[in-house]
Amino acid sequence: MPVDPYILLLLGTVGLAALLPARGTGADVASGASTVAIAFLFFLYGARLSTREAMDGVRHWRLHVTVLACTFVVFPLLGLASRGLVPVFLTDPLYQGLLFLTLVPSTIQSSIAFTSIARGNVPAAICAGSFSSLVGIVVTPLLAAALLGGDGGGFSADSVVEIVLQLLVPFVAGQLLRRWIGGFVARHKKVLGLVDRGSILLVVYTAFSEGMVQGVWHQVSPVRLAGLLAVEAVLLAVMLLLTWYGAKALRFGREDRIAIQFAGSKKSLAAGLPMASVLFGAQASLAVLPLMLFHQMQLMVCAVIAKRRSHDPEAEAPGEPAAAGRATVGTGSR
Repeated sequence: MPVDPYILLLLGTVGLAALLPARGTGADVASGASTVAIAFLFFLYGARLSTREAMDGVRHWRLHVTVLACTFVVFPLLGLASRGLVPVFLTDPLYQGLLFLTLVPSTIQSSIAFTSIARGNVPAAICAGSFSSLVGIVVTPLLAAALLGGDGGGFSADSVVEIVLQLLVPFVAGQLLRRWIGGFVARHKKVLGLVDRGSILLVVYTAFSEGMVQGVWHQVSPVRLAGLLAVEAVLLAVMLLLTWYGAKALRFGREDRIAIQFAGSKKSLAAGLPMASVLFGAQASLAVLPLMLFHQMQLMVCAVIAKRRSHDPEAEAPGEPAAAGRATVGTGSR
């Protein structure tokens, strides 16, 4: 089961913030740089999303609606149900972070990668992940404001406006300028990928530095962390089962079910961290802890599932009905 190297970088950044947290003027500089980095990150997201690719995927609307329902309806309902685990398994701050985790959009890259390994509907996974990320820019802060309210630390109408200005406006700007800069972005994908990851590391450092200064880590004990991991393991297992057997009940083909399972059971660290830094303020370090743990857990578990599905005899069967499902997306290729 692989350990994502980027997770190791994230953990190293957390360790750096614990040993050398930004204070005073340094904290102000880090916060300003983090704000600029987040805006630039979502500008790049907008510049990368192909309008043609999105329009091709619209034709497979049943699959996309199913993934969106899993991401923004079923997940949040399970998050709300976990309120009953306070205070036995979770503290209030950890519960707030867990609930926030259930509100963020799905991943793009890992959903595509695992769908490809499992021989699923890759074009559908591309579109589903992109749609989820786009919808999440608006829906996630609105759901957070509605479900977390004042308990979230920084939730207010001003927070929603800040999300729109910091995330949605740069995203739209990237889409509008894509005609002129889309080729450049595509040609320098690896370099700009480093910008993506560097931006997230800066957000993590800023959030955890502020948490160290505020002393929020005194609120977490090893027992509570173990309880959080157990709760997240159950949450992931439930979503993996619901997405697989729910898609079967809805009469999706095998390849579509694979795309639904991997896109509908995951949560995006890249999208969630910037939103948490805006919405939670000083409490962002605790708020993103459940998301960071869940991210690594989902990668490890889904890697195993994808590998097992790749050896499924059904994947080799000629005339498999799911092949028709992949054709409806438009490209039919991996």
